[in-house]
Amino acid sequence: MIIIFIKEIRTFFSSLIGYMALGVFLLLLGLMVWVFPDSSILEYGYATLDPFFELTPMVFLFLIPAITMRAFAEEWQTGTYELLVTKPVTATAILLAKFLAAWTLVLLALLPTVLYAYTVHELGAPKGNMDLGGTIGSYIGLVLLAGVFVSIGLYCSSLTRNQIVGFLLGAMLCFLVYWGFHYISRLPVFVGRIDDLIQQLGVDYHYASISRGVLDSRDIIYFISVMVAFLMATAHTIHKKIG
Repeated sequence: MIIIFIKEIRTFFSSLIGYMALGVFLLLLGLMVWVFPDSSILEYGYATLDPFFELTPMVFLFLIPAITMRAFAEEWQTGTYELLVTKPVTATAILLAKFLAAWTLVLLALLPTVLYAYTVHELGAPKGNMDLGGTIGSYIGLVLLAGVFVSIGLYCSSLTRNQIVGFLLGAMLCFLVYWGFHYISRLPVFVGRIDDLIQQLGVDYHYASISRGVLDSRDIIYFISVMVAFLMATAHTIHKKIG
């Protein structure tokens, strides 16, 4: 499992696409958080990273499917998965190794953004005048959100031999899981507490809850449950493909 994990990391960084994906992610976030006036932290007048935490899920919609699109689609296309399963490793271990590798890559992409928090901390008046609890909670929320999107991306990659199709399916399904329930709850047919219950099915509801700085066990369980559900769906798809 560790060997497959390392192989996935090396494969990502052995291609120009890997560096481009991380570079575009950091460049796009940097421009939106610090340069573009409509979302710039410098235009807020007080020390906060709220724009960063609001914008990152949207950028994740493209970054994470780009990372996961080749995980299984390339294996199906080249026929290497059949060779992989002949090694002394289980299909579950292969899936978990790919999941952890992709999740690690997203966390590596997030790591440089800690400088944003340090910068805002130093720019506060007085210095350090920012909501540290909310910031830490939001970062935890991003880590969990990344795990959910990675599990969705792997599932979509397992459905097809075409990496581009895997990317498009991943981006679409991530969008639906994140924002879909919110928009459905706003339909006029849902009234009273029904719309609240539908909203609670969406990832954005639980991400916003954690971003307040309060770690509720219900939110943690929700994120883990969604990850497990999509990983199980991926395992089922793999089992059907290899018979």
